[in-house]
Amino acid sequence: MHLGQDSGDPAGEDGQRRPGQHGAGREAQPGVPNAPDTPDAPPAGAPRTGLTPEPGRTSDTETSPPGPAVSQGRPRFAKPLTTLSLIGWTLLSAILPGAAHLRAGRRRTGYILLGIFGVLLVTALVVGLTLSDSAGVVTRDGTLLTGAIVAGAGALCWFLLVLSSYISLKPSRLTGKGQIISGIAVGVLCVSVMAPFALTASTVLTVKEAANTIFESVEDNPTVAPIEHKDPWGGRERVNFLLIGGDGAGNREGVRTDSMTVASVHIATGNTVMFSLPRNLQHVRFPPGSPLGKRFPDGFMRELPNGGLLNEVLQYGEDHPETVPGKDGHRGPKALMDAIGYTLNLKIDYYALVNMYGFAHLVDAIGGLKIRVDNDVKWGGLYGTAGTIKAGYRTLSGEEALWYGRSRVGSDDFSRMARQRCVIGAFTKQATPQAVLTNFVKIANVAKRMAKTDIPREMLEHLTDLSLKVKDARITSLQFVPPEFYSGSPDWQKIRVATVRALRQSVQPSRRAQAAGVTASPGVNGATPAPSPTKSVTAQPSQAPTPNGGSAQSLDELCGF
Repeated sequence: MHLGQDSGDPAGEDGQRRPGQHGAGREAQPGVPNAPDTPDAPPAGAPRTGLTPEPGRTSDTETSPPGPAVSQGRPRFAKPLTTLSLIGWTLLSAILPGAAHLRAGRRRTGYILLGIFGVLLVTALVVGLTLSDSAGVVTRDGTLLTGAIVAGAGALCWFLLVLSSYISLKPSRLTGKGQIISGIAVGVLCVSVMAPFALTASTVLTVKEAANTIFESVEDNPTVAPIEHKDPWGGRERVNFLLIGGDGAGNREGVRTDSMTVASVHIATGNTVMFSLPRNLQHVRFPPGSPLGKRFPDGFMRELPNGGLLNEVLQYGEDHPETVPGKDGHRGPKALMDAIGYTLNLKIDYYALVNMYGFAHLVDAIGGLKIRVDNDVKWGGLYGTAGTIKAGYRTLSGEEALWYGRSRVGSDDFSRMARQRCVIGAFTKQATPQAVLTNFVKIANVAKRMAKTDIPREMLEHLTDLSLKVKDARITSLQFVPPEFYSGSPDWQKIRVATVRALRQSVQPSRRAQAAGVTASPGVNGATPAPSPTKSVTAQPSQAPTPNGGSAQSLDELCGF
């Protein structure tokens, strides 16, 4: 038997110290300068045996303090990692890149990863602040494609980050069971960190596809003038959109326009006037010299005493393409734009047509519409047998919002128009960017199937910036309904005068503070109601349901937004 073994000397039979013994890798002891790593090393020129301690020191078995050994190379863990702690450090590295590498002692790699992550955060912050002033840039085709590529690259990078962090922690030191558990957990983590990037890339590509499907490029529509991005509105103060609600039911040929509203937007402020025209407005005129103007010089189908309704114009344009120059698929809306534009003496720049049933899906996509219902509204069939929308502040589903704007049970077309403008106004107010982005996939799928417009694809970024202005601006409404305006025998000059007055008032300071507690008096010959300190005039039940007084009124007051 070797003496070194009997006396507890950490050297083996071959005279070499085994790893893991007390004193292995010991650093300099206090009071013993430049103590060698191997305490058994004899002084120069003196032979040593396994029982001979170093001069001035006792044997290792007597003086070695308990605790983990420290090697002269890469620092080891203070404590061995358990399965749970290894998974935790890997998870932390997915949130704070480099954490696992620092824990594993790979400081250079850890600090590099932390630095890269910090640069990415600062870059994202700068880009976000830059785009906040011009959100429309996000809708550009190149921006969307870049976003999808960046999201895909992010998914790959974070997958490699998690995998590298896991490997750096050396899971091979765990037991077999620990390796299996940690491997499964990290695999789930890899999929989890990639999912948000994959969802982002998918959503961005959906946005890109929907935008290119709904909005045609200028190159594909020769009737639209090229877009100058420095001045996309061509120096105009206002831009006018015709919003059409079409009823293309399966039991009916063609499309019947049940809702026709012109939204005139003041570009500088976003203040908007909504002009609602009744579907039964008769014998509208067309611009002189146009093909339709030549065919109907005295008004649309003037020879029919009970015909020639405004909601028939769109389908007429589709059925008689020779009367409307332009591209197939846009002729019907173009005929309606000409008729309404000439009626209001406005140039209608663009149109947007939404199938009424598609609108119901859009309402559902943003979580319903919060709206004030003034009176119970029965809906469904001729007698309202499907249900009743009770009076009060309600959150309507898509189907309820659709029927709230369309039901004629116990009411007439003009009452429907009043409800329709509130539905459109509520949707404009409540379709916030957050609501749209959260449900964009649903909205995009509905819009691709149910919407049509001639707004150029290149104009979308500028339209996005304008729509954000409109949400925070003042919206007023003017309806051309009795008793001020009669649809059977319209006074065209009176309609134009009222239009000019409404546009002028929309850019003037609001008079709400001056007219607090005062409502418009119906039938005041187009005059703006004056404030009265002693009397408040309200509409009586026997009066027309939608009095305008010949002037535009705030939707916030009319609809209780």
